[in-house]
Amino acid sequence: MGSGYRTYTREFKVEALQLLAKGGKSAAELERELGITKGMLLKWRDRYKVNGQQHTLEASDLEAANAEIRRLKRDLEVTSQERDILKKPSPSSRAKGDDL
Repeated sequence: MGSGYRTYTREFKVEALQLLAKGGKSAAELERELGITKGMLLKWRDRYKVNGQQHTLEASDLEAANAEIRRLKRDLEVTSQERDILKKPSPSSRAKGDDL
């Protein structure tokens, strides 16, 4: 059985966003006509920018910034874990300290 989520091709998204950009109809009207979940067009508009000449989707500046923030947070977590590992004394250094 499917997950219940519909997926849309990039071409479909491009065409839907181009219709929205033309301004003839509201997002809600287009969503109803295209059978898209309510609010989806506005999410796509925020997430992507349409390259009009090539009719392709690219990450919007906001989405690209959010992706960079997620990457930096992952890097920070890894760095923190590495730092914590390095802070712990090794068993051999503890044994040497006992000899003093």
